[in-house]
Order: sequence, then C-alpha cells, then structure tokens
Amino acid sequence: MEEKDNKQPKPTQVNEDSKNKQLEQYREDGQGEYMTTDQGVRINHTDDSLKAGQRGPTLMEDFHFREKMTHFDHESIPERVVHARGSGVHGYFQPYDDSLKKYTKARFLTEPGTRTPVFVRFSTVVGSRGSADTVRDVRGFATKFYTAEGNYDLVGNNMPVFFIQDGNKFPDLVHAIKPMPDNEMPQASAAHDTFWDFASLMPESTHMLMWVLSDRAIPRSFRMMEGFGVHTFRFINDEGKATFVKFHWRSTLGANSLVWDEAQKLAGKDPDWLRRDLWDAIEMGDYPEFELSVQLVPEEDEFKYDFDLLDATKIIPEELVPRRPVGKMVLNRNPDNFFSETEQVAFHPGNLVPGIDVTNDPLLQGRLFSYIDTQLNRFNSTNFTEVPINRPVAPVHNHHGAGFMRMTIGKGKANYWPNSIGNGCPMMTPEAMGGYVHYMEKVEGHKIRARSESFNDHYSQATLFWNSLTEPEKEHLVSAAHFELGKVERKEIRRRQVANFYKVDPQFAALVAAGIGVEMPVDQDSEPTGNFVKDDASEKIKKGKSVKESPAISMEKNKIETAKSRRVAILIEDGFDYNEVMQVKEALEAAGAHPKIISKLLGKRVSSTGQEIEVDKHHVSADSIMFDAVYIPDGEKSVRKMMGLGDALHFVAEAFKHCKPIATSGFGINLLEKAFVVGVNFAEKDSGKVMSHSGVVTAGSDADAGDFADKFIEAIKKHRHWDRERHMTPA
Repeated sequence: MEEKDNKQPKPTQVNEDSKNKQLEQYREDGQGEYMTTDQGVRINHTDDSLKAGQRGPTLMEDFHFREKMTHFDHESIPERVVHARGSGVHGYFQPYDDSLKKYTKARFLTEPGTRTPVFVRFSTVVGSRGSADTVRDVRGFATKFYTAEGNYDLVGNNMPVFFIQDGNKFPDLVHAIKPMPDNEMPQASAAHDTFWDFASLMPESTHMLMWVLSDRAIPRSFRMMEGFGVHTFRFINDEGKATFVKFHWRSTLGANSLVWDEAQKLAGKDPDWLRRDLWDAIEMGDYPEFELSVQLVPEEDEFKYDFDLLDATKIIPEELVPRRPVGKMVLNRNPDNFFSETEQVAFHPGNLVPGIDVTNDPLLQGRLFSYIDTQLNRFNSTNFTEVPINRPVAPVHNHHGAGFMRMTIGKGKANYWPNSIGNGCPMMTPEAMGGYVHYMEKVEGHKIRARSESFNDHYSQATLFWNSLTEPEKEHLVSAAHFELGKVERKEIRRRQVANFYKVDPQFAALVAAGIGVEMPVDQDSEPTGNFVKDDASEKIKKGKSVKESPAISMEKNKIETAKSRRVAILIEDGFDYNEVMQVKEALEAAGAHPKIISKLLGKRVSSTGQEIEVDKHHVSADSIMFDAVYIPDGEKSVRKMMGLGDALHFVAEAFKHCKPIATSGFGINLLEKAFVVGVNFAEKDSGKVMSHSGVVTAGSDADAGDFADKFIEAIKKHRHWDRERHMTPA
C-alpha cells in the first residue's frame, strides 16, 4: 500500500453535539408506534399469557411472554463495588486559550475553539444504589471527555486526597468501611467499629479523615462542590518533556454544604435530594459550570517540597503552587435513560490521550488494574466499550475479537497484525501523527514490598487542614467526630483514634475526646511503625518547602457570593400582602433565585386585596431543609394563621437554627418572635426602616420593598450565617 505522509492527520470533527449525534441512532421513542417483539413482530395483546384454556397452564410456546419475562429477569447488572449510587449529566468542555501547549499536546486542552463533549457522573462512594444521597461520604466526580483523539477519563473525587497510599490496601479499606459483615449495618456510613478500627491502625488515613469529618462530606448540591483528580499525573508536550500536574474542578457557584441535621433529615424526607437537585437545575436552565484548573510542577522540582508528589494522601498547597485556570465545563443536558447512560457508563483512569500520562503513584497504579477488572465483572464482557455511552467519537479500528455482546460487524479477512492480506491495515500511528507513546522514564530498583520513607509523614498535612479552617468549620468537624466515633462501641478504638488526632493538634484531640468518653493519651512519643525504606527522595524531601496554613482548604474563606439557583420559600396563607410578594418575588427571580409559594394546603391563596396566587408546595411535601432561604410577607390575617400552625412555626425556627437567610416585614415580625428567632434587632413593625442582622432581614410596614428585597438577596448570597450557632440559636 502507499506510504502516508508523516503529518498529523486531520482529527475527527468534534464539538459539543458530537456525542449527542452519535447517541441519536441508539435512542428510541415508542410514542405513536405499535408494540413489537425484539424481532420487530407486532404484538396484539400483552396483558395475558398464552394458556390451555382460560384457567389452564401457561404454554411454553408463548414466545412473547418468554421474551418479555427474560428481559425483565435480566435487567439488572451487578452494582459498582464503590460509587454504586450516582447521577449523570451531559455537557461540554472548552479551553480558554492555547497556553497549555507548552506543557501538553492534548488537543482538547489546547484548542480554544473546540467544545469537547463530556459525560459526568457524580456519586457517593460507600453506599449501595438504594442508599440516601446526603450521607456523610466522599463524592465521586468522574468526567469522560469524548475527544478527537479518543476518550479521556478524569476519575476524581470532591476531596483532593485519599485514605491510603498503596492500591494493595484498597480491598481492606472498602471491606472496613462497608456495612458490618455479620449484619449488613450500617448502610452508607463510616460510623461503626470496623472502619474506625482500620483507620486508627492506619495513620496514613489521618489527613483524609479530616476532610471526611469536615463539611466537604455533606455538600449542599453536586453543583456546589469541588472536584479533584487526587493523583499527580504527567503532561507531555510535543518535545517529549514531562510536567507533573494536579487537576482541580471549581464550581462557579462556589463550594457549599448542608448542616448535619439537614443531611440526616433529608435522607428520610427526600433520599434523592442531590440527584433531584441536579436534574431540576438543568431542566430549569441553571446549567452547572465548573472551571478546570491545574497545578504544574516541573520535573526538576519533584523533590522541592516537604511531601512526596506521588503520595495520594497529600495535597500541593496552593501557596506553593498556585492553580492555573485553563477552561470551563458546562453541564446542560440530562440523560434520556438512567440505566443506558448513567448506570452503564464505565470510567477508567487508564483511558488516556496523547499528552497525558500516569506517574508511579502506587495508589494510581492499583486503580489502573482495579477499574478495568470491575467493569469486566459488571458487564461480563470486554465489549462494554461498545455500549453507546462509552463509545468514543473518534474512529475505532482494531483486531479485538468477538466476545459477549460484540456490536461491531468487522469486515475483511485479516483480523491480526502484521498482515499483508489487509494491506497492513489498520496501521500503526507514529507519534508525530498522533500515536500514543508512554513517557520514557528510567526506572530501576530491587523487587521489594515497601514504601519510600518520603511517604512516612502522616500528620503534618492533617495539621495543615485543621489550621486552615474557620472557627465554625472546626466546630462542625469536632461535632462530626463526636457522631462518628460516638457510634463506635469499642473504647480502645476510640482511644487509639484520639491518640492519632493528638498528633494532628492537641486541642483538637481534647475536644474530640471530651465528646466520646475517652481520656487524653499519655505517651505521645511513639511513631507508627510501617514498612518504609530510606532513599534519596526521603532525604531531599525533608529539606523541601512547606506551609503551616492554606486558606484554599477552607470553604468559608473561598465563598462565591451569589443568589443564582437558590431556592427560596415564601410562606403565606389567605390575607397576605400581594404587592409586596410580587415585588420581592420579581427581585429574587431577577437575581437568579427560584422562589416557591408554600402554604398549609395546595390550591390558591387569596391576598388581603383579593388577588389570588397558586401554591407550589404544601407543608406535607415541603420543609425548610429543602430551601436556602425563607421569606414571610406582611399581612396580618396570613401571619396570624401561620402563628397557629406548628408546621409554619417549625419551618421558620428550623431555618433559623440552620443559619439560613430569613426575611419578613410588618406584622410578619410577630411570627419570628413566636418561632424563637432570638438575638436579632428587629425593625419597628410600623416604621420605614429595613434592618439586617446575621442574615435576618426585617422591615417596617412602610419600608421600601426594593431596599428590603436587596438586603434579603445580599443575605442569600452569603448562604449561611454561622455566627448564629454560638450566639443566637436557642438551645
């Protein structure tokens, strides 16, 4: 065959619609169609099986019954061992500019005009598919990029570190954190003896435990959390030079959390809370946006810091290596079928494209095997890559054979390489033409089951985490430790974990110990033993750069103040002030918030001047934990009725307890007083004043509604007003 020019081939045209167009051929809609069998034979009756007489036995010749029942019996596939409960969404990624060309030849990161299709799956880690969304847990954040050069999977979490350093410990970790083997309890929770027994004996888990006990583990929304690649990867440029890279996703809405009381209640009231929130936001046009940033470390700086870049229990503090924004991802379309897309999507950190490679991180190396192995178990076939959601938009040509559920119909006589019968096709692609080439790294050493001593620091970054939090965040973390360790029955496990926490910070350990009934440890000199080996890397890292505090760790120090997509409850009964409601409602909508009318009953409520308004939700189906803020309009008759409704009073009191913005005017102030909203300077009820104090906005009946709405929106932008926890919320 003729030789091809050694030039980079023109890539397959890829834009944000490429994956959608490819999936179109697999979508089907029975609207207006006649029912058929899988073979296309039309069916005239599907309510009864074929029998020998009306009351006789079912006949095996009923092919329609057998086909229908067989499909039903085999609808399920094994759920994922971890990340079983997930929620998926389509979107696109677009780089800002071509500045990364200096570091990587990955085109989807360096061609600013290209919108690469993506599918993102958010998930909890520990629980089964039937568990609740709001449990305290790590959240998976996996992104499949359908690039012109093949699929690239960035398989990350909403926390930048992990529990263990080596993939060989992953089965032990998962066995320990899953429900107890004897009674299958508790579901989707680490609050039991086996997990904390493991964690207390594995000091390398300490840093990750700080993240899991923090508010990061109970996100307000999948749309309002960060994502991290966890591992250190490599960028490779056109010259073959490598640069270490860490990946970060930052939501344009900022990172926000639930409070623990909300998380527990939502698990009962709406266990699909995060899944529903994501779906509804996209249906309403509130498309989630995430900015991709990278931290870049030149190869020659590998040992510049006081931690090992290959240690997955460590972060690179942004004070040492700032994040560099490189592009934005927009999630704009819900799946058409949960099973076909969200459940069947298969990620693998070894799905790489030219310009990106792995490192010798021992946890990442273990994942490279584990992910492919678990997909083989789930699908019972190597052909899961041919499932529509997993197909790349780039052309696929190879000699992979048959196997279960092979969907490609291969043509030609040569299914091997090299061959002459098929003119040597499909051909090998030289690196200069886009062929993937692994980074050439010199590796030598003895076969040994051990780790570099540079992995032996288990506490300094846990201390860094603690030092970086605000006081409310520290209080929440201690409270979480009280809950988790308070569920542990064996006192020696609680005592051992407190001893580990003492090495993080003595004050932190004392606060935890006081809440779980153990004494402070006496001997603090002993270091945990492990199979570590001294090497050159260890000596270099001991002299590396470090920081004592990193504000980037704190969610509170990095708030993005916005009212966009916030849910606001408007509590009314008959007799409310219609003009005020409409003016405030319009202001909220203009700010991007979503106000909903809440009342005792569904139907229409009549204002004091006779206008009607439709109720969106009633007290049976709504609760303050489902909203970000609460507004009680003026109107004496309306407010007096709510003052006699326990549900309305609880709605307001609970929102105040959870530090959410609350606003009311005129006679509505009486409802706040009856709901025990304390420690707030209320505006005079019959004045023209507007007052805002710790997220509680009040106005007199003669106040300007525009000014009142503006101050309420400013309070909503701050999301929570934590100073109430210590000074205002009644016991």
